[in-house]
Amino acid sequence: MIAANLIAAAGGSFTPPGPADFNLPPVFGEVTKPMILLTLSAVFIFVLTYAMARRAAIVPGRLQFAGEVVYGGVRNTIARDNIGSEHYMRFVPYLFSLFLFVLVNNYFGLIPLLQFPSFSRSGMAYGLALLSWLLYNGVGMWKHGFLGYLKHTCIPAGVSGLMLVIIVPLEFFSNILVRPVTLALRLFANMFAGHLLLILFALGGEYLLFEANASVMNIFGGVMSFVMFFGITVLELLVMFLQAYVFTLLTAMYVGGAVADEH
Repeated sequence: MIAANLIAAAGGSFTPPGPADFNLPPVFGEVTKPMILLTLSAVFIFVLTYAMARRAAIVPGRLQFAGEVVYGGVRNTIARDNIGSEHYMRFVPYLFSLFLFVLVNNYFGLIPLLQFPSFSRSGMAYGLALLSWLLYNGVGMWKHGFLGYLKHTCIPAGVSGLMLVIIVPLEFFSNILVRPVTLALRLFANMFAGHLLLILFALGGEYLLFEANASVMNIFGGVMSFVMFFGITVLELLVMFLQAYVFTLLTAMYVGGAVADEH
C-alpha cells in the first residue's frame, strides 16, 4: 500500500504487478521456468547431500557437519517427536528430502537471475501436498486396514451415540479432504504474497526514481521503496525457512496421527 500510494501520488502510467506476473511464458516447448527450477533443485540437493556424505568421518568437516545438523534436526525434532520412536526412522528420508526440497525452491525466489519461488505457483504446492496426503493415508491403511483407518481417523475415542452423526462427517472432511488443501495453501499463499511484495517495491522504486517526475517526493518515495524491498527480503529469508519447516512438520504430524493406536 505504501508503494502504491506513493506511485499514485507521483502520477504517470505505472502498472502495478499482479497475479498475471506469475504466469511465466514457456522457456522452450511446453517447459516453464518453475518446472526447470524444480528439476534444478532436485539435482542440487542430490549433489549437495552426496558431497556431504561422500567423505563421512567421525570428526566431521564443515560440509558434513552442516548436513548432520539439518538431518539431525529433521530426524529428532520433526520425525521422532511427532511420529514416535517405533516408526519414525522409516519416514526420515522422505521428511529430510521434503524439507530440503521446499527450502531450496523457496530460496530460489531470492537468488539473482532465478528470482522465482517455485511454490508461488499453486499447482506446484498442491502437487507436493498430494504426495504427503498419499503418504499419511497410505501408512494409516497399512497400519489399521482400510475400514480400520476410516474408523481411526473419523471416530474420536469416547464419542458414541447421536454425536457420531455430527462428528464423523466433520472428522472425515477435516482429516481426509481439507488437510492437503490447507497444507498447500499455506505454502503457496506465503510464497505468492512475499514475492508479489518484492516485485511491487522493486518496480515501484525503479519507476519513482527513473521514470516519474524528478521531485523530492518521488525521489524520497523511490528510496523508501528500495529500503522496503531490502527489508522484506530479509524477512522473506525467515518466512521461507519457516514455511519449509511447517510443511515438513505438519506432514510428520499427519503421519504420526495415522500410525497412532488411538485417534
